[in-house]
Amino acid sequence: MERYRSIIPDFDAFLATLERPQPVTVRVNRLKATPEQVAEALRRRGFTVIPLPWNEWLLRVDGEGSVAKTLEHWLGWFYVQEVSAATAVMALDPQPGERILDLCAAPGGKTTQMAELMGNTGLIVANDVTPKRLRALLANLSRIGVVNTVVTQWDGRNYPDLGVEFDKVLVDAPCSAEGRARENPDLRQGADINFIRSISGTQKGLLRRALELVKPGGIVVYATCTFAPEENEAVVAYAMQKVPSELLPINLPVPHASGLTEWQGREFGEAMRLCIRIYPHHLDSGGLFLAKLRRLG
Repeated sequence: MERYRSIIPDFDAFLATLERPQPVTVRVNRLKATPEQVAEALRRRGFTVIPLPWNEWLLRVDGEGSVAKTLEHWLGWFYVQEVSAATAVMALDPQPGERILDLCAAPGGKTTQMAELMGNTGLIVANDVTPKRLRALLANLSRIGVVNTVVTQWDGRNYPDLGVEFDKVLVDAPCSAEGRARENPDLRQGADINFIRSISGTQKGLLRRALELVKPGGIVVYATCTFAPEENEAVVAYAMQKVPSELLPINLPVPHASGLTEWQGREFGEAMRLCIRIYPHHLDSGGLFLAKLRRLG
């Protein structure tokens, strides 16, 4: 992680957070339960439940045993989700009745979150390229009670034109996952630079295709759980050169840092400050990069 010392605010706090276990958080499924119902049920099972002050539907759960093994989890009352991961859908801001493409959807945390916010209306097309991950996606859609979603299997870089005019597209891109270093000690020193450079090519193809698929004036949110500028700002800059688009501000009620305007001599432009970087010490969670784009023309 030393390569990021100059870009991560309060780098010592960042490193210290990586060494601590990550708290368990759940997102209450508003299609089936209320935060009060979930909190009461889990407290009866011996868990300590603390609602997050900036989003009542997110709860921190502490205690012995796995919250994922409770009856309430199997009934679909909640989804176990990192706090930082929930902010991607908050940035996309899905609305009832919209048509949304989730280009890299499995295992379904963000897909189900969108369906909940949309009240199971409109249309979500949830896509993934890997059969094993698609099985997890289908299981989660069923458990949560989602009925407004169809599932496709395709390489998102070559996703076909389905004749659907998408209002919004979410690209939760595969990445080097440095933001999950608290759960994977092998990443505490940072991801392999060769893998970072390799996966960035996939990410560029995904974001470019997303911008091509969204309707003119439509919104694309690009998200990764890594810190590497090669996978974040550089990918956004590439896609904006290929498809006319503009960056939009992301209004989230959480601590974060701005996107980078340059990295190792490469200039990305002042507009890249509109992207946000959430580091583990900001929310005591994982790391996340977010960019919100509007297609022009």
